[in-house]
Amino acid sequence: MGHFKKLIVSVLLMLPMSVMAGAKVDAPAPDFKLVNSKGEQVSLTDYKGKYVVLEWTNHLCPYVQKHYDSDNMQTLQRKYTEQDVVWLSIISSAEGKQGHVSPTKADELTSSRNAVPSHVLFDEGGDVGKLYGAKTTPHMYIIDPEGNLRYAGAIDSIKSANQADIPKAENYLDLGMQSLMTGQDVAKKVTPPYGCSVKYKS
Repeated sequence: MGHFKKLIVSVLLMLPMSVMAGAKVDAPAPDFKLVNSKGEQVSLTDYKGKYVVLEWTNHLCPYVQKHYDSDNMQTLQRKYTEQDVVWLSIISSAEGKQGHVSPTKADELTSSRNAVPSHVLFDEGGDVGKLYGAKTTPHMYIIDPEGNLRYAGAIDSIKSANQADIPKAENYLDLGMQSLMTGQDVAKKVTPPYGCSVKYKS
């Protein structure tokens, strides 16, 4: 048994830190620094004291299109950024993969879709996405003003690319934010994300 334990430890030591680290709900959210569409460096620690929403996105994914073409994602962005919540849209699509865009294209998408994220961030290497365990687009996270991760998972309860399902779904992101902002705990802290796989480099 001792040999088996040593084997497991040696395998774990060979894993990249991004795989080992992970983000755990009700624990401090891992810090990161990414460049936004304006070429500015943005750090999670810049927003200590504020709620932060992380939204993994890929504009060519039908599941992302469902929430943008219906104005559902933008409605949430407006609702919470107007309450001083920081909304970070993160693109982890690697160069040459679906959803990879230039900064100019990212800004054009924001404008044409009337989206209002605080920043669009680029994670071409996929390090931040893997650090948070982002599996799909969309994949949503809520970080509280103390810097703790309080929600991770799907935007809502109906796994489909059909806009007609949005009004029937339980919006986990909205309910989680409402609970936290009224001093309550999040009822469903972790839910299975749905959507297109994040188009990582490897």
